[in-house]
Amino acid sequence: MDALLIAGGRALLPDLRVVEADVLVDREAGTIAEVGDLDATAADAAETLDASGGLVIPGLVNAHTHAAMTLLRGYADDKPLDEWLRDDIWPAEAELSPGDVRAGAELGMLEMIRSGTTAFADMYFHVPEVVEAVDRAGMRARLGHGAVTVGKDDGDARADVEESLDVAREFDGAADGRVSTAFMPHSLTTVGEEFLRESVAEAREIGVPIHFHANETANEVDPIVDERGVRPLVYADDLGMLTGEDFLAHGVHVNAEEIDLLAERGTGVIHCPASNMKLASGMAPIQRMLDAGVTVGVGTDGAASNNDLDAFGEMRDAALLGKLAADDPSAVAAESVVRMATAGSADAVGFGSGRIEPGANADLAVVDLGAAHLTPAHDLVSHLAYAARGSDVRHTVCDGRVLMRDREVLTLDAESVLASARERTAALLARLD
Repeated sequence: MDALLIAGGRALLPDLRVVEADVLVDREAGTIAEVGDLDATAADAAETLDASGGLVIPGLVNAHTHAAMTLLRGYADDKPLDEWLRDDIWPAEAELSPGDVRAGAELGMLEMIRSGTTAFADMYFHVPEVVEAVDRAGMRARLGHGAVTVGKDDGDARADVEESLDVAREFDGAADGRVSTAFMPHSLTTVGEEFLRESVAEAREIGVPIHFHANETANEVDPIVDERGVRPLVYADDLGMLTGEDFLAHGVHVNAEEIDLLAERGTGVIHCPASNMKLASGMAPIQRMLDAGVTVGVGTDGAASNNDLDAFGEMRDAALLGKLAADDPSAVAAESVVRMATAGSADAVGFGSGRIEPGANADLAVVDLGAAHLTPAHDLVSHLAYAARGSDVRHTVCDGRVLMRDREVLTLDAESVLASARERTAALLARLD
C-alpha cells in the first residue's frame, strides 16, 4: 500500500471522542486505512505528517459557497440583501470574465486549504474554470452553474437552465473523481415554474442532485405564499426538488410544516450564519431542525457576504446564533456544530467524508493545539467550536494527498494566486467605473 501516516497526535473519532491515535491513509485509494496506535507501520509509510501536539480532525466541508466572490470581498458592505444584489453584486458579476472567476476561485481555495477545509459545494458561473482550479488545488467539490430565468427573455432563460444541466452532465467525475456536480437553479423565486418542472425531470434522468437557495429572507417566502397559497418548500416538494440527495442553502424562514417535510424527505439544509447575520436575513431555527432529524451542514456563503471562508468561524457563529434563535444557551451545542461542519455537511452534499474511520475519504486536517487561545485543553470539541481559528491548522490532506504541510500550501503558488487576484480585481473595478 502507498501509505501516508499522520502520527503522534490525537484524533477526533466519529462519536466525537478524542483519543491518542495515528491515522494511516491509503494514498492510492484516497481513503483512511487504519486508526489507532500504528507505530509498527510507520516504517512502511511513504510519507509521514507530524501531528504531535495536534488534533487530527475530518477535513471541514464548506457546503455552500460562491468561491470566486473572493474578488468582491469588502466591495459592498452593510446593505439590505435586495439592494446589495441589485445595485452592487449583480452589476459586478456581469463584468466577471472566465479568467476572473478562475482567479477568484483559486484565491478561495487557497484560503480554504489554509483553514482546514478540504471539500466544498459551489454555485457560480464559468464553471469550467472552477473545475480546473479544483483539479489544480487538489480539493474535493460539488459544482454547478447557478441558473436564473427572471428578467430574461425565453431564449436566454432556457439557455441558462440548459447550461446548468450541461455542466452537470459534462463535469461529473472530473479531477480524478474529486469533482461531482449538481443541477443548481438559483432559487424558487428567480427561476420560473415552467423551467423548474422541465429541468428537475431532466436532472433526475442525468442522476445528479439539486441544490438551490430557499427561504433565505421573508421576501423569498411571502411571494410564493401569496401567489400559490403554500409554503416555499411545499412548492419545492411538488416540483420534485426535495429528495435525500438534494440540499438547499439557508432555510432561515422555515416553519414547522417545512421542517417536518425536510426531515421526511431527507433533504439537507446548509446553514450560513455569518451571511444571514450580516445581511440581516434572520435566524434559522437550527436546533428545531436538528431535533426533527434534518441533516444540517454549514457553509460560509460567498466572501462578499461573510467576508471570509474560514469554517471555524462559521462553527462559532452557528453555535452562538443558534442559542439566540432558540433563546436557550444549551441549543446548537459545540458537539452539534462540529458534526454539522464535518459529517453533516458531507452527508448533505453527498461526500464520503467527514469522519475519521476506515474506508472514509482521507480528507483530514491537523489542528495545532499549542496556541494561547487553545490553552488549557479542558474540552477539545468545545475548542473546535468556540476557540479554534483557521490559522491553527498545521496540515491539510484531501483524497490522501497532502495539500498543506506545516502551513505551506503545496498545490497552489500562494504568491501567484494573490498577485493574480489583485490584478484581476483592479481591472474589474476599472471596468465598473
